[in-house]
Amino acid sequence: MSAVVLQSREYDPPLRKKKRQLLPLLLIAPSVLLLIVLVAFPLVFSLRNSFYFWNLQMSPQPMGFIGLGNYRAAVAQSDFFEALRHTLEIALLGTAIEVAAGLAIAHLLVVRLVGIDLCRALLIMPTTIAPIVTGFLFRYMYDAQGGIIPWLIRLVHLPVPPQGLLGNDQTALWAVLFADIWQWTPFCAIVLYAGLLSVPDEIVEAARIDGANGWTILGRITLPMIRKPMAFVAALRLMQIFNLFDLVLVLTRGGPGSASRTLSYNLYQQGLVDFNIGLSSASTWMIVILVNILIALFAIFAFRDIV
Repeated sequence: MSAVVLQSREYDPPLRKKKRQLLPLLLIAPSVLLLIVLVAFPLVFSLRNSFYFWNLQMSPQPMGFIGLGNYRAAVAQSDFFEALRHTLEIALLGTAIEVAAGLAIAHLLVVRLVGIDLCRALLIMPTTIAPIVTGFLFRYMYDAQGGIIPWLIRLVHLPVPPQGLLGNDQTALWAVLFADIWQWTPFCAIVLYAGLLSVPDEIVEAARIDGANGWTILGRITLPMIRKPMAFVAALRLMQIFNLFDLVLVLTRGGPGSASRTLSYNLYQQGLVDFNIGLSSASTWMIVILVNILIALFAIFAFRDIV
């Protein structure tokens, strides 16, 4: 009897440990499965239909298998490469500006200044506004007659196009990007602020005692130690700006002409205006592939020194 009790005492703890390890997995399993279904079904649906000719204006059902025909048609559109160029420009430039400005704001938040707690609270407000609302807000601020932004530009003696910032083909895309920068730079700042708080004060103080200036500390200590949160927020913003649609729809609708047209707006035009399900599905997968290539290249660059 004592031997049996001894054996149960020897083998019970590992069994209980396994149960404790499995319990969290079992609790989150339903949510994970639901998430997989919600993500996988649209992807599989769009992938299948990208190989079929299907236009809802002609038929409620796919009308035939055409292989890569939809992909060729998407690339052959006259504004595809222009939309791709616009998308890459605002995605790369917007990500760089938002991360750099967010890092600068995060450094200010670390400093103990009067009213800094209120500033931290206010900083989150732009990110809580729906992008559609932000678009309408900036649409009024960009108004050529009474908008505050053209007034500020004239105040510093800079030219404003007669058609307005949204009506000029040289400024429309950058006006859209400026609205996105205003809304999402605070998000970058908050994430990077949390990263800066993780940098040990002892290391920074030791560097100052050794004679390192602020730029040296930033380049040799701060940036390497917050590289992971920086890479995370940069990758997140790169994906989101690459798929920027809300602001384009509200502010310019891709215009004037096609001056601010992006791949996401092309996708909207194909699927929800022209009802070409096959073509829009092919465009969806082209965007997915392009985003994954960019993120893969970014990850290789950002983490190349991490084993």
